[in-house]
Parts: sequence; structure tokens; C-alpha cells
Amino acid sequence: MQPVILLVEDNASDEALTLRALKRSNVANRVVVVRDGAEALDYLFAKGAYSERDAGETPRVVMLDLNLPKIGGLDVLRAIRADERTRLLPVVILTSSEEDQDLVAGYAGGANSYVVKPVDFTEFADAVRQLGMYWLLVNRRPPGGPGQLG
Repeated sequence: MQPVILLVEDNASDEALTLRALKRSNVANRVVVVRDGAEALDYLFAKGAYSERDAGETPRVVMLDLNLPKIGGLDVLRAIRADERTRLLPVVILTSSEEDQDLVAGYAGGANSYVVKPVDFTEFADAVRQLGMYWLLVNRRPPGGPGQLG
């Protein structure tokens, strides 16, 4: 099965730009898009609408917005880090927030990276391309899968 990128993004424009940037960068991985924090956790832990999903197929990387409906991005991050199945899963915060408190809270919560969405599409596409290449091709994961020790 093809490794998955989980994109957690509630803004339709940012979602479209991210998907377009990944496609332009020839990232062939399947991208699963969820639009709020509750849906992200349901997907990750195979609950609710995703209860039929194989919970053993952990995404290769999560691209997580901070300002989400239902459950905020920082709370999603804390839930990911609190669960043995996902605690090692790479999480990239991809947000429009340039606030120092969000940056500090993201890293304190266990984010692997914090990227501010550039306003310019060319810059945004380049940032997403670099993220995709690094997390999908360069980064080495722990044995046993992206979120688990083998």
C-alpha cells in the first residue's frame, strides 16, 4: 500500500494550494485530507467514519494546521504524542500563525517542524515541495513503521 500523507486543513484554499504544490513536486503519495481536529483523530485511531480503516497503516507524515474547528491543532498534536501507536509519527505544523507562543507550544507539544504558510504561491509550493521531499524521501523512520518501534 502506498504511504499516506495526512493533511489536516480546514481552509479549502490552503488545502487546494497544498495539494497542487505536492502534485507539482511529483509527490506521488496518497494524500488524505481531513478538515477538523476530531476527524484527524478519528482517522489516526481508526474510529468513527474511519473505523474500517486499517489502524496499522499509519501515515508517513501529518501536515497539521493549528486553527481547526472542533479540536485545535495543538490538542491533536498532544493526542498524537500521548498514544503509543502514534507518538513517533512525524508531525509538521503547517500554519499561517507567526505567533511566538504558537511556535513554542508546537515544539513543546512534540512537533517535528513548524512551517508558516507563505502568502505567495511560489514560496508556498517550494515550502511544501521541500517538506514532501524531506519527510518522504530523506527522513529515516524508526523500525516497525512510522509511528511505532519495531
